[in-house]
Amino acid sequence: MRKGLIILFALLSVLDASAQSVAHPKIGLSVSVDSLEIRLVGKKQYFNRHDEQTADEHIKSPKSVNVSPDGNRFYVNSLEGFKTVIFDTKTFERLGVVEHSIDHTFDSVWTRSPQFFRFRHSYKDTEVFKGKPVEGTFSHGGRFFWVPYYRRSFDINAQDPSAIAVIDAYSMKICRMFETGALPKMIRTSPDGKWIAVAHWGDNTVGLINIEGLDPASWTYRKVIEIEHKLVLNLSTTTPVDRDVNSGFCLRGTAFSPDSRYLFVGCMGGSGGIAVIDMASKQYLGRLTGMRSNLRHLLIRDGYMYISINNAGYVMRATMDDILAAVAQLGGKGTTAPVRDWVSCKVGAGARTIEMPRDGRYIFAACNYASQLWVVDARTMKAVATIAVDSFPVGLDVSEDGRYVFVTSQARPGIGGGNAVNIYEVQYK
Repeated sequence: MRKGLIILFALLSVLDASAQSVAHPKIGLSVSVDSLEIRLVGKKQYFNRHDEQTADEHIKSPKSVNVSPDGNRFYVNSLEGFKTVIFDTKTFERLGVVEHSIDHTFDSVWTRSPQFFRFRHSYKDTEVFKGKPVEGTFSHGGRFFWVPYYRRSFDINAQDPSAIAVIDAYSMKICRMFETGALPKMIRTSPDGKWIAVAHWGDNTVGLINIEGLDPASWTYRKVIEIEHKLVLNLSTTTPVDRDVNSGFCLRGTAFSPDSRYLFVGCMGGSGGIAVIDMASKQYLGRLTGMRSNLRHLLIRDGYMYISINNAGYVMRATMDDILAAVAQLGGKGTTAPVRDWVSCKVGAGARTIEMPRDGRYIFAACNYASQLWVVDARTMKAVATIAVDSFPVGLDVSEDGRYVFVTSQARPGIGGGNAVNIYEVQYK
C-alpha cells in the first residue's frame, strides 16, 4: 500500500509540473535581496520569431550552455536544432554556428573504436546523420569544445553507438569525431587535462578518452567501464520508446576529484547513488549512497561535493573528506558505502544543472518544473533568492567572475515553453 501511494504521489507531481502554465519573463525583471541583485538583461529565443531584439532561429530546445575558460564566449547546444551556437559574453552577439550534420566529408576526422562500439542493428549508412548535441566540456585551456550527441538521427531509440564532435574554438569547425556508447549525456575533462570522460545514460557505461598532446589525431579511447553491468539493447528501430526511463542507472552528473584520481558519476535512476571509478587502475569501485534519490548534477568545489536532486528539488552538500572516506570502504562491483553527513537545501522542483562562480560563494540552480533560477548561499546552505526563467530551464553556466548566469530552457511537446537562453546579470552587495 505504502509503495503504491509513493508511486501515486510521484505521478501526481509530474502531472502537476507538466500542467503548469508556460512562463516567459520579460527582460528587465529583477530580484533584490540583502546579499545580491539578479536582473534579466538578455535573451536568445525562438518561441516568438517576431521579437527582433531576441529572436534567433538556431535556438531550438537548447539543452546546455558552457562559458569558455577565458570568459569571452558562451556555447549553446541546440538539441533539436542539431547545432552548437556560439555567442560573445559581452555583447551577446552571435559569433558562429556549428551544424552537426555529419556525412562522408568528415571521414578523415573520425577516430574509430570498433573494439568498444559496435552496431547491433542494421542501418543504411551509419556515417551520415544529424547529431543532437547534449552537453559540453572544454579541453586544452579552451582550445577544443567537446559535444556528445544524444543519438544519431537515424537511431530513433538511441540504442546503438552515438558520437562525439570536437570543435576547434579558433575556427569554430568540427576537427575530430569519436564514436561513443548508447545515449551519452554528461561529458567532463579531468583537472590534469589528460582525460575526457563521457557517461552513457543508455547502457550503464562510462567511456575514457586519453587526450594528452595537442594533436587530435593522437587522442584515443583507452577503456569503456561498466557500472555494475552493461545493458543489452534490442529495441524497435521503427517505433519510438521513452529512453528517459528504463535505462538502468541513467548515468548523468559527472565530476573528477581535484587531483584527477577519482571519477564520480551520478546515478539518476535505478537504485541510485554515485558510481566511483579509480582513474589510476581504470576500475569501477562501487557506489556511494546516503543522498536523496534522483541525483541529476554533480559539482566539486573547495573541499565539498555538491549535488542536485531533480524531482524533489534539493541541492545537497558533503565534504570531500567524508566522500573519500566512503570511497575507501568500497570493494568493487556490487559494493556500496554510505556518506552520512549530507546537508540539504530545498530549492524549486526539478533541480537540474547547478554551478558556482570562481569565488564559490553561491550555488545557482536551474529548476525545471518550477521554471525558476534559485540561488543558494554555499556557506550556510540556505536559499537566498529566486527569479523566473523561461519554461523549462535545464542547462546553466556562470561566468568566472560571477557577473553573468546563462540558463537554457527546453520546450515540451504539446506544452510549449523553452526554446530560450536567459542571460542574468548578478550584482553582489
